[in-house]
Amino acid sequence: MPREAERLLIVSASMGSGHDTVAAELARRARADGRQARVVDVLALLPYGLGSGLRGFYRTAVREAPWVYAGIYDFFLRPGPRPRPSGTPLARLAGGRLMRLVRDWRPDVVVSVFHLAAQLTGHLRDRGVLRVPGAVVVVDFAVHRQWLHPGNDLYLCVSEEAAQEVRRSVGRPAETTGPVVAPEFFSEGPGAAGWRRRLERYGGGRPAVLVSAGAWGAGSHLPGTARLLAAHGFLPVVLCGRNERLRRALSDVPGVLVPGWVSDMPDLLHACAALVDNAAGQTAVQALAAGLPVVGHRPLPGHGAEGVRRMAELGVSDHAPDAPALLRSLARLTEPGPWRERRITAGRALFRKDALSLLVRTGGTDRP
Repeated sequence: MPREAERLLIVSASMGSGHDTVAAELARRARADGRQARVVDVLALLPYGLGSGLRGFYRTAVREAPWVYAGIYDFFLRPGPRPRPSGTPLARLAGGRLMRLVRDWRPDVVVSVFHLAAQLTGHLRDRGVLRVPGAVVVVDFAVHRQWLHPGNDLYLCVSEEAAQEVRRSVGRPAETTGPVVAPEFFSEGPGAAGWRRRLERYGGGRPAVLVSAGAWGAGSHLPGTARLLAAHGFLPVVLCGRNERLRRALSDVPGVLVPGWVSDMPDLLHACAALVDNAAGQTAVQALAAGLPVVGHRPLPGHGAEGVRRMAELGVSDHAPDAPALLRSLARLTEPGPWRERRITAGRALFRKDALSLLVRTGGTDRP
C-alpha cells in the first residue's frame, strides 16, 4: 500500500480571493488531520515582477475593460478543438523557485489550485524534474484548457461533468469531490440572527438578496441591478469587495444596503434569501453549501460566463440573461416552495467527498 502524504505544498494564486480561499481550507484540513501544509503564491514565484503585473492587468481588465479579458479567454483558454497557445512557457519561469521550495521543504505531494500552477507542475512532472506527485484541484465549473496538462497525476473536480472532461482531454485520473468549502458554511452560526435583525431593520421585511461582485468588486451594471431589485420589493445587499469607487456609487442609492468588507460571510449567507452571482466562483459555492439559492446574472466574460452557464445546466442555479428573467427567478427562489427546495437540494448534492482524503493518497505514488 502506498504511504499517505504527510506534507502538502499547495500552490495558489492571489487573483481575487477565491483560489487563496480554497488553498487555505485545504491547509486547514491537513493541519487538523495532523499533517503539515504550506501555501505558496505562484505569482510570487514568477521573476521580474511578472506576477504582480499579471495580477494588476487582470484586475484592471475585468473591472474596466471586460472585452479585453473576453478576447484573452477566447484566444488562450476557451475549450474546443482549435489549437491555442499553452500557458506552460510562462509557468516555466516559476519552475526554479518552486523546485527550490520542494527541495528545501520536501513535500509528499504538490497541489495546484490555479491553472498556471497546474501547467507548471504538469510540465515538471512530465520532464521528471518534480519527483513527487502533482495534483490539481480545479475550482471552476467550466474546465478551460489551461487547467489541463497530462503530466499531473490527479485532478479533483467540482462536478462529474468536469471530471469527465478532464479524463477525455488529458487521460489522467479525475475524481468528483465537489467544491472545497469551509465547514462553517454548512450550518447556521450564532451571527446569522444579528444579520437578520439588521436586514429586517433596514429592509422592512423585504427579502434580502445578496449581490456579489467578488473580492475586486467587478461586474457589469451593478448599480443598475441594485436599483432594479430595490424597485421590485427586494433588499439588495451588495458586496463591493475592495472596490471603493463602486461602494461610493451605491452607498446613497435608496433601498440598497452596502455593508462594506464582510468578514463573517457564513452568517450573512444564512441570513439572506438568495444570491445574485456573476462569476460562478467561491461565493456561489459557499452559497450552495449554506442552502442559499443562486441566480447567475450579467456574468463576467470568459470563465465567469462559462461557469454560470454550466451551473445552470447542472441544475444547481438559475441563469437570468436579462432583467425580467432575474425578477422571475428571484420571485420563485425567495419564497418557500418546490422550486427553491429543488435548487437547494441540487446544490448541496454537489458536495460528495473530502478532497484532502484523496490528495493524501497520492503522496506515496510515483510513475516513471
